[in-house]
Amino acid sequence: MNTASFIARRIAFNRQRSFSRFIIRLAIAATAISVAVMIMTLAFVNGFQEAVSQKIFSFWGHLRVQHYEQYKAAIAEEAPIQKNDTVVNEIYKIEGVKQVQSFATKYAILKTPESIEGVLFKGVGKEYDFSSMQQFLTAGRWINFNDSTYSREIVISEYTAKQLELKVNDRVLIYFFKGEDQKPRPDKLTIVGLYKTNMEEYDKLYAIGDLTLVQRLNGWAADEIGGYEIFLNDYHSMDKVNDEIFESLPGEWGSRTIRDLYPNIFDWLRLQDVNRDVVLGVMIIIAIINLITCLIIMVLERTRMIGVLKAVGATDWTVQKIFTLQGVIITAAGIFLGLVLGLGVCVIQQKTGFLTFWDENAYYMLVVPVKIIWWEVLLVVAGTLLVCTLTLLIPSLVSRRIQPAKAVQFR
Repeated sequence: MNTASFIARRIAFNRQRSFSRFIIRLAIAATAISVAVMIMTLAFVNGFQEAVSQKIFSFWGHLRVQHYEQYKAAIAEEAPIQKNDTVVNEIYKIEGVKQVQSFATKYAILKTPESIEGVLFKGVGKEYDFSSMQQFLTAGRWINFNDSTYSREIVISEYTAKQLELKVNDRVLIYFFKGEDQKPRPDKLTIVGLYKTNMEEYDKLYAIGDLTLVQRLNGWAADEIGGYEIFLNDYHSMDKVNDEIFESLPGEWGSRTIRDLYPNIFDWLRLQDVNRDVVLGVMIIIAIINLITCLIIMVLERTRMIGVLKAVGATDWTVQKIFTLQGVIITAAGIFLGLVLGLGVCVIQQKTGFLTFWDENAYYMLVVPVKIIWWEVLLVVAGTLLVCTLTLLIPSLVSRRIQPAKAVQFR
């Protein structure tokens, strides 16, 4: 049997009451808490970034292609462009592009006898895929399309419905602005669905209806649209894909990312990365300090034992290995308990949603979202084990400096 391994296990799992036993438990607990906090921090930040980004992209796409107008406002009605299957096919060839969908918008006013609300009516075509927005539908359904004419259905936000005291299946009077010298055109549409994103930028602005209605109001041809929404597999590649798309567009067309529209939100999301890195760094430092302190105390407490071992022929490396292995045992136990605690909290949060934000409007959601990325969990485990093992060399070197003659007399 390996002598160093045997002694290390005896010390680590010693059931006799002693100060070192308390210190070992404290070090294991500190390591476990550090690992658990790192895992939960990664899961919560990943979940939050994904949830917010999904809300942003669902109503706007990652990029938009439309008629280029240099000084036009970021949110405004579009000048028409003709559908171009050649350009769309070229866009689909670009790596990372998931979906391309046509749209057009038009300002309108929703009116009831008691109140009015301004909205940006977003018209979408029959081929539009509502799957990315399905999670935000709180009542009713998305609009159905009519082959012979435009759909007389509309989906509005819960906020707008509350302001106008409307519900699903109610009919609402809507006025569209046609031009400076023309009177608004009234129409009556049936509310077939309500949505809620918790983002004021969307909930207070968008209503969703038929693209054909926008085309008729503007006097556009059937093949004219406001532009294309482009959805990507990974939002981190927006800038790269945007540069590639821009090169393939006709001269009067332009493209922009949603970051151009909401730069503050993306700066906020990047700030979450900084907060995450700070928490990870602090937790690693706490684990290291606790482990070093624990082993130094244990070395000092067992000075006589070290002296006896050296007196009977144990080498400095054997003594050093005893405390190094003991540190590895403590680290491994802490990592295991931290994994159980961290992943346990994350799974419970996914199932129950017991953790909530104190301000639903400020964070765009109520329940704290969780996304576990397993390679990040493995990286936390491997990184913690590696860093703590390397730092174990510091206290274990103390044992090499202990002289047998003085150690045996140590009280």
